[in-house]
Amino acid sequence: MVDVPALVAQAREGRPRAVARLISLVEGASPQLREVMAALAPLTGNAYVVGLTGSPGVGKSTSTSALVAAYRRAGRRVGVLAVDPSSPFSGGALLGDRVRMSEHASDPGVYIRSMATRGHLGGLAWSAPQAIRVLDAAGCEVILVETVGVGQSEVEIASQADTSVVLLAPGMGDGIQAAKAGILEIGDVYVVNKADRDGADATARELNHMLGLGESRAPGDWRPPIVKTVAARGEGIDEVVAALEKHRAWMEEHGVLTERRRARAAREVETIAVTALRARIGDLRGDRRLDALAARITAGELDPYAASDELIESLTGQ
Repeated sequence: MVDVPALVAQAREGRPRAVARLISLVEGASPQLREVMAALAPLTGNAYVVGLTGSPGVGKSTSTSALVAAYRRAGRRVGVLAVDPSSPFSGGALLGDRVRMSEHASDPGVYIRSMATRGHLGGLAWSAPQAIRVLDAAGCEVILVETVGVGQSEVEIASQADTSVVLLAPGMGDGIQAAKAGILEIGDVYVVNKADRDGADATARELNHMLGLGESRAPGDWRPPIVKTVAARGEGIDEVVAALEKHRAWMEEHGVLTERRRARAAREVETIAVTALRARIGDLRGDRRLDALAARITAGELDPYAASDELIESLTGQ
């Protein structure tokens, strides 16, 4: 058994091993997870969560690394959750601890963690919300969540971040991707990376045009800016940080930040509850109640919806 209060205290002091242990308890769905979350609850709510998403090859890891450097120059403590594809064998993250961010590995003000999606659609690990809470409680002022590049499924990042950054690059068909993938709905800031390549201006123009077509904004609503960067050289990154800070200020002014965080908490509670119910239903396989309901459906005495109502009633007592 882990001494959770001691572990949380060490994480608050910024000890990487303690933070790593807490996130491992989250990922492994430890029996002590409830105790961990209860201990962390009063310590959270201070971090600014930025999600980065985009098609594979647009430079998400390079952009994340450049943003880490910019925030560190400003004296901010930064946490990074890099959500990678799962290994089909071990279930672990294929890209490990992100070699491309190794320049920050020795910085005590930066915590980098790779997490595996474990087959979860939507580009995020199911345990990402709890991992974000661990980094928040550990004193990270900015948390960057970089999602696995899975194209149209990765819009889920919008539900986990305060601000969502969508990265595109010229010559990758991202204009078409943006039109069909729901990306226009999730972005708060758009970044055209690799802007030194041919077609960068055209990509930015096309994106601007598509954002205009999809607009149904009232006066005072946020209009996502488009920033051009060359992340590998650090060009345009300060402009991205400025856009992020501007969006945060707008959200705080209009009450959007609190609203998003409440919605995020509600989704998290719903996910935990549904997971628990699914586990209980899974335990019913071979149970007499389920077999009896199935027999009545087969005999035409009951429809599946009425049967599911009976099953839920027997599980919840309502």
